[in-house]
Amino acid sequence: MARKSATHAPRIESIRALELQDANADALVAGSHHDLLRFAEIDISGRDLRGLSFAECALSVISAHGADLRASSFADTTIERLDAPILSAARSQWRDVKVSSSRVGSAELYEASGHSVHISNCKLGYINVHGAQLTDILFSNCTIDELDLGGAQVTRLAFEASSVDILDTTHATLTHVDLRGVELRTVTGLDHLRGTTMDTAQITALSNLFADRFGITVQD
Repeated sequence: MARKSATHAPRIESIRALELQDANADALVAGSHHDLLRFAEIDISGRDLRGLSFAECALSVISAHGADLRASSFADTTIERLDAPILSAARSQWRDVKVSSSRVGSAELYEASGHSVHISNCKLGYINVHGAQLTDILFSNCTIDELDLGGAQVTRLAFEASSVDILDTTHATLTHVDLRGVELRTVTGLDHLRGTTMDTAQITALSNLFADRFGITVQD
């Protein structure tokens, strides 16, 4: 019988409502720092914005196709209605961030770090967080084509009313990862699911994958 233990939920910090000053995209250049600003209806597609940082900001209605946000930083910041068919943000840092009502096709977030991040009402394609360090992450009402957690260190990740077509946990280190709120179609990296919580229906739905992986012949 599987050992039962309490599954710890993500600890999502609230973001304070602050008085923000309106700003425009001209202020955004690689390596620049911005705090207490509101950026609305901006297009940063194709721009080199490596090392950009936001603290206590609000970003809404953003076009970011092909924007280079590698090594960028987001703290105490809300992001709403982000549209990015391709997003490059490897080695970026996310702390106390809320992302909502957004569409991202392919996101390169490998070796990123995330702490207290809530992603809600988003349509996401291929999300590559390979080798990332993620703590306190919550997906709510999201559809995800593929979530690549390969080699990542993940603590307290959960889903609410979400779906993932392909979940890859190859060589991931998972602690208190709650999968009960997500519809899973297939999982790769079955050997590295230790540290996750699933319900009986999910185990049953994935039983053929488990049987194939461990060489089990199922006959009635």
